[in-house]
Amino acid sequence: MAFQVPQYSRRQVRLAGDVLRDDEAGFDAIARAMPIINNWRSSHAYPLNTFQATLRKRLRGLGMEGAPVGQRLKRLPSIAAKLRRFPSMSLERMQDIAGLRAVVPGMRRLESLYSSYLGGARFLHELRNVHNYVENPKADGYRSIHLIYRYVNPRAPQYDGLHVELQLRTKMQHAWATAVETVDTFAKQAIKAGRPDPQWAEFFKLASAAFAISEKAPLPAGFHGESVESIHERLCEAEAALNVLVRLRGFSVAANHIHSTTRSSAAYHLVVLNTDDRMVNIRSFAGDRLDDAAEAYAAAEERAAKGEPLDAVLVAGGNVDQLRKAYPNYFLDASLFLSRLQRICVGHRDTAQARVLKAGARR
Repeated sequence: MAFQVPQYSRRQVRLAGDVLRDDEAGFDAIARAMPIINNWRSSHAYPLNTFQATLRKRLRGLGMEGAPVGQRLKRLPSIAAKLRRFPSMSLERMQDIAGLRAVVPGMRRLESLYSSYLGGARFLHELRNVHNYVENPKADGYRSIHLIYRYVNPRAPQYDGLHVELQLRTKMQHAWATAVETVDTFAKQAIKAGRPDPQWAEFFKLASAAFAISEKAPLPAGFHGESVESIHERLCEAEAALNVLVRLRGFSVAANHIHSTTRSSAAYHLVVLNTDDRMVNIRSFAGDRLDDAAEAYAAAEERAAKGEPLDAVLVAGGNVDQLRKAYPNYFLDASLFLSRLQRICVGHRDTAQARVLKAGARR
């Protein structure tokens, strides 16, 4: 069977999620809950595949056929963490188990793609929520556009009611988010989860503001009225205090540390990052082996739960280069972020030196 269908009632899914949320849950309770949770998560693959096809079609129509597209089913540790972080949330109502992302060159292209979903051709599925974090960035500096859809399809009613989250980002916004995830993984931070070290939190807010300035986009709260020069100066001071450029470069995975059996014809890839030896392993699966892929994904997560330093994600399609573009955090690729950060700090330093020399000449 290529795609799983929901086999359990919403009540059963909710109760299984409550077990996952409970830190004190016993082994037997977890063992009974896991088949329900895995089936519920895997059932989102069909709606996700539908949305992925539609997204690629829209990108082609807008002249952005080469834009990286990523799709994933939410990792089990992320599901558990979200349930614990939001006690009122239940598993059957979680809206981002199926996630789809497009990364476009810049703001003009982002606005074009966003408009195509809001005011374009008729779309069968129900738009439930819009979070425009580009127009109104999050307090931590996160910028992206999220569209939450409820799946509706008379030809596949067994999937009706499942949710898909579509994220639209520019390359620069994606580079920022990738750097956050890389620092979370290797500097033992929890920035994405909302529990950042104050120094790292300040650095990433400043980086977000500087990137927003370069994109001529709204700044995160707290920066309105501050000069570009002041933001750049504070960013470079924060970078120096944390030694970000050196540390992030040290997290990079060399190409020969990627063990891959990927095939261009493969429909799914299990990407597993070993955070101790910084090695990436990619295992490919044909389209008719989604069940095997889901089983391997669950096994990798089980190993991680037992203490192995693994971070796994099951994604769709593409070769290694395409996977790097869509999921740079799993390849520890912060090169675009580092390039932009270095350009800002070098430019700021040169400007400051020129100002000093000019002032000296006047004397």
